[in-house]
Amino acid sequence: MKFLSNIRISHIIAGILIIAAIIAGILIYNEPEHDKLPYNQFLQAVERGAVDKIYLSNSDRIKAEYKDGKTFITDNPRTENFKEFLLTQGIEVVEVKEKIQGGQVFSAIITLSLVGFFIFAINRNVSREKQGKAGKQLFNAILPENVNVKFDNVAGNEEAKESLQELVDFIKNPEKYTRYGARMPRGVILYGSPGTGKTLMAKAIAGEAGVPFIAVSGSDFVQVYVGVGAGRIRDLFRKARSYGKCVIFIDEIDALGKKRDAGLDGGGNDERDQTLNALLSEMSGFHENQGIVVIAATNRLDILDEALLRPGRFDRHIEIQLPDLKSRLKILKLHSKNKPLDDSVNLEKLAHQTVYFSGAKLESLLNEAAINAARRSSGSIQAKDIDKAFYTVIAGAEKKDRSTISEQDRKITAYHEAGHALVTKLAAPENRVTRITIIPSTKGSGGFSMNIPPDRMYHRKKEMESSIKIALAGRAAEELIFGEENITTGASNDLEKATEILINMIRRFGMNDKSGLLNYDVLYKNGFRQAQNDVLEECKNRMDELYSEVKNLIEQNMKVLVAIAENLLKYETLEEKDLNLIIQAYAEAV
Repeated sequence: MKFLSNIRISHIIAGILIIAAIIAGILIYNEPEHDKLPYNQFLQAVERGAVDKIYLSNSDRIKAEYKDGKTFITDNPRTENFKEFLLTQGIEVVEVKEKIQGGQVFSAIITLSLVGFFIFAINRNVSREKQGKAGKQLFNAILPENVNVKFDNVAGNEEAKESLQELVDFIKNPEKYTRYGARMPRGVILYGSPGTGKTLMAKAIAGEAGVPFIAVSGSDFVQVYVGVGAGRIRDLFRKARSYGKCVIFIDEIDALGKKRDAGLDGGGNDERDQTLNALLSEMSGFHENQGIVVIAATNRLDILDEALLRPGRFDRHIEIQLPDLKSRLKILKLHSKNKPLDDSVNLEKLAHQTVYFSGAKLESLLNEAAINAARRSSGSIQAKDIDKAFYTVIAGAEKKDRSTISEQDRKITAYHEAGHALVTKLAAPENRVTRITIIPSTKGSGGFSMNIPPDRMYHRKKEMESSIKIALAGRAAEELIFGEENITTGASNDLEKATEILINMIRRFGMNDKSGLLNYDVLYKNGFRQAQNDVLEECKNRMDELYSEVKNLIEQNMKVLVAIAENLLKYETLEEKDLNLIIQAYAEAV
């Protein structure tokens, strides 16, 4: 297959060139032919005065034309006085340049075609070789003096930093561990949600160890031509060995390291498999005391090939988690260090509000606040700048032009968001609803209710079901107020979230009585195709049950729903304290 893939394009082009040459030859040989007249008969025709015109050239043949218009060819005597002889006979002489004969044209075209083909093939090979060597330009190392990130610059994930601190000691003093027969980990995989700081953590290892840092992406090795990716892998490790000690960081390693089976998450191709094999081979070829560490990052550890995850390849798997309350405060302090914060800014309060924010999202939040302050030229970043930035990051900037929004649409949005807020307070009282608004955003949402759950290490079944109820509450409120035929598309994102939570509960976490403790992904990979239909049926039935419970809950508290919606229509935005006052006023209905 590799041979065929390498020569297929060359064969096609060669075939086109040869066919073009044959067609050209046929056209040339199909040119009108002229009568051949012996030279002595030609002289007789000249003496009779039958020849009107001669086309004289340096070739072996000359073309002549009778007075009646017919043409013929004859031999060219190539004598010095031949032209003078013709002129004395009253014949018009036309001198022409030497014309290439049909056979010569055909030979020339064939020759040029073959030469062109070989030039193309050579250039193509050179191009492929350059592509293979282009990896050397991709793998530029950041030298130790330019690696300005240390563990102090990475806030949160203290457990992960502690595990990685051992790697730093391994790189600095490999002999210390080989004395005890300990082998340095050849590879470490950092996994976790996007934006949690995996790249920053890898760079901090190089900064702490004082070694070069080579950062690449898994997509750098995924190429069209078979063998190019494997060549780049070898170039990468050759570059690393030239430094003696260094950290290689491969981001998004799942681009080349996905499972090679044909299961639910599997699939592959020759190029990716060869690239993955080259990576495995290079990692197995390390010596224990080399001081080279390969760090990879992925958002999904479950889709990686088992050969990558086994001991001797990527020995350690370290989760880089979303920051908890304490870590969020550290991250906020770290990113606000060089920003002029006003005294009105309370970072501890902001840390409580930003549950499930990643480190990157927190940095974006403070950066957006700084932009707001700079736009106002206020001299410092005030609380209102951070508040505006918070909701910009969550839902997008407020839409300025609202003239196209009808009063009916405002009313639908108000009851939709009121439904979310009410069910949050009833089904998940430990959650905070910090703001409800019906002001549309530039991201396309008509409004939103900010629901902040408490920090949890695990998701409980009851909490997951409450999250589904909260997501369904907007649609339920629309149906109860405006009727089933007047429900809108505003719940599309809510239904997506609810479906994802419910599928995970049934398919992965065994949180359903009928399906039991089975993991349906494993069943599907082992050929139980019917398992997917079972999941679909279970999800539909359970979703219908939860939706019915949500409608009953709203019906029992309809007065509170109407009060929240009417206040939203009047003020457009309600803060947490406003919502609590409304609910307290109708305490007898709750």
